Amino acid sequence: MPTLPSIVTSVLLLSMLSACTTTTTQSSGTMPAKSIPEQQDRSTIRQLGKGDFDRMADVEMRENTESLRLLMYKLYKRNPHELQKSTSDVAEKMVNWVFDGEAQHHYNFEAINNLQDTEAIFLAFKPDYTGDRVLPFIVGLHTMLLKAHDGKTDFYLTDSLDPQHIYNVARNIEIAAWKLSNARDESGALYLLTNEINVNERNLSFEREFGKIIGRTDLYAVALAEKSQRLISRIVQNLATALFLPF
Repeated sequence: MPTLPSIVTSVLLLSMLSACTTTTTQSSGTMPAKSIPEQQDRSTIRQLGKGDFDRMADVEMRENTESLRLLMYKLYKRNPHELQKSTSDVAEKMVNWVFDGEAQHHYNFEAINNLQDTEAIFLAFKPDYTGDRVLPFIVGLHTMLLKAHDGKTDFYLTDSLDPQHIYNVARNIEIAAWKLSNARDESGALYLLTNEINVNERNLSFEREFGKIIGRTDLYAVALAEKSQRLISRIVQNLATALFLPF
């Protein structure tokens, strides 16, 4: 059985590897290259109030947020007509507005009826919805992650996260990823284009990015459960008929 230090090391290695693999160039159709995100205050007195698992949660949320930013950008690149429903600006500016403008919008967008978490994800695949489908899908995923982490991205010794909630969110992300790749309109067309496999190209970058998010979230949930000696109820569902779990 792995020891707690080995789990901590695994999480840190995973986060570093994932950060490296998500740093790409604009020529490959992804967001312009950015330096690997770092904790801006890691040398300040604020770090005295953090334990190893608080820093792990910081890393998990930071890296998952970067993955969601990348997924949103890629979705707009594959589905430019969705971006045009929201703005005439370039995809990168829209992504930055959603993720960097929390102080102004608090993830409440009138265009999607102020919906969040699973309700927003459902909206993205409603047949009668005519708005930008990328916006509710990504906002739903991000707010779902935030709520499972008590609405925080910065964690301290006084915080007490529930590993079951975090585990459940990982399962919900699996369901959302399945819907994204399989949900179709009445004509049989996918609501949103993602991975592409044909005789000329094999692009599974969306699948890989979702895998990273699920892996980070699962690993932190399991490590947190071991640390707090709390059991996680593991649930196996058929993705085609699965229901979102509470978080």
